[in-house]
Amino acid sequence: MRKIKLIDLYSGCGGMSLGFQNAGFEILSAYDNWQPAVEVYKKNFKHPILNKDLAEPNILKELKSFKADIIIGGPPCQDFSIAGKRNFNGHRANQTIVFSNLVTNILPKWFVMENVYNIEKSPVLELVIKDFKKAGYGITKGVFDASLMGVPQARKRYFVIGKLKSKDDFLKDALHDSLSKKRLTVKDYLGDELKTKFYYMHPRSYNRRAIFSIEEPSSTIRGVNRPIPETYTPHSADKTKNIKSVRALTSKERSLIQTFPNGFEFIGTKSSIEQMIGNAVPVKMAEFVARHIYSNFS
Repeated sequence: MRKIKLIDLYSGCGGMSLGFQNAGFEILSAYDNWQPAVEVYKKNFKHPILNKDLAEPNILKELKSFKADIIIGGPPCQDFSIAGKRNFNGHRANQTIVFSNLVTNILPKWFVMENVYNIEKSPVLELVIKDFKKAGYGITKGVFDASLMGVPQARKRYFVIGKLKSKDDFLKDALHDSLSKKRLTVKDYLGDELKTKFYYMHPRSYNRRAIFSIEEPSSTIRGVNRPIPETYTPHSADKTKNIKSVRALTSKERSLIQTFPNGFEFIGTKSSIEQMIGNAVPVKMAEFVARHIYSNFS
């Protein structure tokens, strides 16, 4: 089978790129507008990554020149996230429209857009799906649980997969039928590599538990990683009350739970590394989607 050519927009440090590369796609180039993530991407891939604002008026001609078979991307999603205010008209929200405008002007055979599951509640999603369909794409869309797709993490993400001249839901059955029947735990994936049975994950609020067991999927890896506070008050749902047996995970360990391979190198400040790990699409989740596209590509 010939190489299927791909460009990755809003690539971050490369979670989606690596998943698609592992599935057999040829990545021509990636784009991101955050230099710390660009530097990490450069460190780990042979193909180019360019630091450019994809809302620039001249970018369309450049992207068309690649003649890509598929465009993938995860436009910045903070405006849809439950972690922040739901500002559907902000600059970041507009990046989703920028992505859809680029796709519908370039018209690759396929595209994949990934985002937080809360985008379902956004009027922006309805708008871009309408544009995709008007341009001739059949759409497969929905929320997926990473722990059923080879990732030891209870992370839910929204995917929109488009194929030109196809019916809606063209890939729905294939994706859902191959989901695991059992959620992947940290121990299933890493064995005893963490050398701890329990670990601390800084919660969004102290109304939530923060101590997890390796015998379950981790909670969503976010861009914040802090040590367990000396004054931490155990939550009723914590997996252990013995605080002395608990520690926070290292950046490297968090990247492993995001299913980056051991050899993937992260460089930069601790805060930027934590943020790019938290923002990334889990590699194995992207690979799961990519393998289905690869085997159904036409």
